[in-house]
Amino acid sequence: MTQANGHLVCLGLGYSAGRIAQRLAADGWRISGTARTPSGVEAIAASGYDAFLFDGTQPNAALGAALRDATHILLSAPPGTDGDPLLVQHRADLEQAPNLKWIGYLSTLGVYGNSDGEWIDETTLPRATSARGQRRIASEAEWLAFGKRIGATAQVFRLAGIYGPGRSAIERMREGTAHRIIKPGQVFNRIHVDDIAAVVCAAMERGTHDIYNVADGEPSPPQDVITYAAELLQMPPPPEVPFEEADLSPMAISFYADNRRVSNRRIREALGVELKYPNYREGLRAIVSGASV
Repeated sequence: MTQANGHLVCLGLGYSAGRIAQRLAADGWRISGTARTPSGVEAIAASGYDAFLFDGTQPNAALGAALRDATHILLSAPPGTDGDPLLVQHRADLEQAPNLKWIGYLSTLGVYGNSDGEWIDETTLPRATSARGQRRIASEAEWLAFGKRIGATAQVFRLAGIYGPGRSAIERMREGTAHRIIKPGQVFNRIHVDDIAAVVCAAMERGTHDIYNVADGEPSPPQDVITYAAELLQMPPPPEVPFEEADLSPMAISFYADNRRVSNRRIREALGVELKYPNYREGLRAIVSGASV
């Protein structure tokens, strides 16, 4: 990784952004990050990073100073009803950052909406119909336009369902919270958190496109993932529950409303990234074995 003296500021330094920060910190980068709660700030500081409290409702002077010093900005906090919180509260600081070279926005494949199981790629127009999806689409466009206006490279990363150590079907099986919801024909892409970090760092260094789908190569029915996790743990899988009979939250219902197969060709061919976990089976095996930590 180049630019060992880079300064990455992560807005929402959580699970995915944390893996990206780890890779860059190991190469000598300065890392700053925000959290919405004091306990989150403490966790960031415990990792050895500069930590700031920022919930999007008001500016933070210390964060503003970090933004003006940044060479790279990574955004993983969702937009609010008034737009992206960083642009709402700290636009002027970003405009006054003389060394800002790169802006990365962690979005979601949910912006595409439903394709009835058909294959789609980055050339597919986003057609999300939910208010949440529409806000994501607007935020993507806003950051791409902002980067162009200030002369910084801006890239959008549309993430599949994120999993990894501590956040996978393995943990849900062990905790007794896994469910096998059956909706015929339904498939999802997934992506291991380590592969997210690999893709974002590759794009930061040599990417030329403004949008990348960050997904595995095997969109699969969700119940298959739970069944395989049960096999790995030598546990009986939970009973199958028809989608119509499942007790799902409004968020989960909206998740199942979109059925699509997403191509990851661009990250493989344009960035030269070979996913460490190209399907859920390899990812879950690594989690069980402790190889993915």
